[in-house]
Amino acid sequence: MFLVRRIFKVKKGKARKAAELITQIGAMYEKAGQRTPSRVYISGGGVPGPADTVYMEWTEEALRSAYREQNPVPPGMDPVYAELRELQEETSIEFYDLYSGS
Repeated sequence: MFLVRRIFKVKKGKARKAAELITQIGAMYEKAGQRTPSRVYISGGGVPGPADTVYMEWTEEALRSAYREQNPVPPGMDPVYAELRELQEETSIEFYDLYSGS
């Protein structure tokens, strides 16, 4: 099993609004049956870590292309992504192999 973490560096003071949009995106993918439940969290501000940074993570059984035919963009996603693009400065993605102990 794999942990996928998406990192969003957003404009100053926009982390909470971006987190709201990112949470909506995760819920839309989950509702479409394309993703496990995601967790969204923020660093900077009231806690240590890079300022104005939002993280989203979820698990996957296998790493597959996001552009595969069986993974269409869920309906209604485009306006949410458009609003998020206005807030974000950069984004990256990280992949981790979850240790199972065996």
